[in-house]
This record gives sequence, structure tokens and C-alpha cells, in this order.
Amino acid sequence: MSVDLFSQQEPFLHYLAAEKRLAANTVQSYQYDLADFFGFVAIRKIKTAERVSRTEIREYLARCKKNGQASRSVTRKISTLRVFFRFLLAEKIISEDPTTLIESPRLGRTLPKSLTVKEVSWLLSFTGVKTEAPLALRNSAMLHLLYATGLRVTELVTLRMAGLNFSGGHLRVLGKGSKERLVPFGEEAKERIETYLESARPRILKGRTSNFLFVTYRGRPMTRLRFWQIIRNRVTGAGIDKRITPHTLRHSFATHLLENGADLRSVQMMLGHSDVATTQIYTHVNSSRLKNIHQRFHPRG
Repeated sequence: MSVDLFSQQEPFLHYLAAEKRLAANTVQSYQYDLADFFGFVAIRKIKTAERVSRTEIREYLARCKKNGQASRSVTRKISTLRVFFRFLLAEKIISEDPTTLIESPRLGRTLPKSLTVKEVSWLLSFTGVKTEAPLALRNSAMLHLLYATGLRVTELVTLRMAGLNFSGGHLRVLGKGSKERLVPFGEEAKERIETYLESARPRILKGRTSNFLFVTYRGRPMTRLRFWQIIRNRVTGAGIDKRITPHTLRHSFATHLLENGADLRSVQMMLGHSDVATTQIYTHVNSSRLKNIHQRFHPRG
């Protein structure tokens, strides 16, 4: 039975969202990778799923490398194709998986970049505008909460009022794969949020209501891109000569906890990692830092 290859995109994406329960951003990444591959095979006039062989897969990956795509991007594309063709195999649309025996490029381990405690203080204290302005109070609360909890940027901008527990001092967060977790936050973040709720949020909403904690003048949650811009402006204003993203503060949260004696399992739970091996990369960050200190200050380092 010959089945049109391109017609399988929608069922596959539905499978990822409904059955695998992947986050919308993750599903979108699969969609982009699949569209790129579909464009490649369409040029070769391959229209049915059964006609895709290992040869086409290898030629596609060779083209990606020739175009200068990083090994990590190529590895992600291979992963997308593996999941897609295994889906087609499970649905009995194909009889053989063309991605078998396709090897991923070897990746060096990239250690996450984090800020020093002093740099975090500069970033959190810098405003650049009147500190009592509604948006300044909102942005300050968001940044303090991000560093206090290590949330992903999507988790931060989509936080709901119902997830905020002041008496317990924690957030109820819906993370990747719709997994819920509780994350504590400290007094300083609590004070910033209280100030925002009392003095800024009502002025931003102007009588409207919203289920989201952090809102814009349109009464909607902030986009991930807008929050990136806020951080970039702060970094420039604070005079920090580093490329910093919202994820940098998440890395800083984890690194500073471990440097001060927190156990790995607790940090894993707060970050929402399903596998402790993902969290263990921060122990390598600490090891690298200690090695640098040894080399700099030991007489025979």
C-alpha cells in the first residue's frame, strides 16, 4: 500500500501532542525539521513513504552538513526522522525503518554558562527606568522569580495566579510533558511579587482580569521573545559583557545551589528534570570551576 508521505505530517504531530504529550514548542521543532526534510525529498520527486530509503536519509544529512549546520542541529534532525519513521512503522504505513543504522554525529559535552553571584546582583538591581513604573516592577519581579526558582522561560511567562502560593512560599508549575511540580521561592522574590501585585498589575490591567500572573498592557501573558529582549536590555545596561538568555539564569540557579551544598536530587526536582543525568552536568560545571581555580592559584597548577 502506497501512502502519500506528506499527508502523514498532521497525524504525526497530533500523535506527539496528544499521545506523547510533548510541549507545543517541542512539537513545533519537530514540524520545522520535518518540513525541511520534506522539501529535500520533494525535489527528488519522492512522494510516498515507502520510497524513502537510507540513501535519501544519508544524502539529506550530508546536505545539512555541507550547508554548515552544527552537529547538534544534525543530531536533532536525525532524532526527528527516527521518531517519524518509527511512527509510520507502528502504523503499518511502511514495512522497514530507513533510519536504522544511521549514526548521529559525535557531540562534545557543552557545559552550561552561568553568571557569578555578583553578576546576578548587577542584573537584578539594574532597571534603567523609574523603579516605580508598572512595567519596571513587573520585570523586576519576573527576573527575581526566575533566579529564585530556575524556571524555564515558557514556564515563567505562562505562570497562572492559581499556581502562586504565598503562605507556602512555592509555585505550582506545569512543565515539559504537562508534568506538574512544586518549586519554592525565597523572601526577596516574594517581596518583589507582592509589590508587583499591589502596585503594578492593577495599573497594567486597567480593570481587566487575567488568569496569568505576569501580564502586558493588552491583558495577555508576555511572549518568550519579549522577555528575552528585556534581559538583553538589562545585560547591556548593567555592563555585563556576556551573552545572557533566560536560560542563563536557570543555569545560574542550579550552579549556585550546588556550589553552596544543595544535593543533586533536590536540584533535579526543582528544575523539573525527568532524569538526574541531565542535572549532573552542573556537577561538571563545578569541577571545571575548581580546576580553573587550582590552575590559577596553586604554585604548581
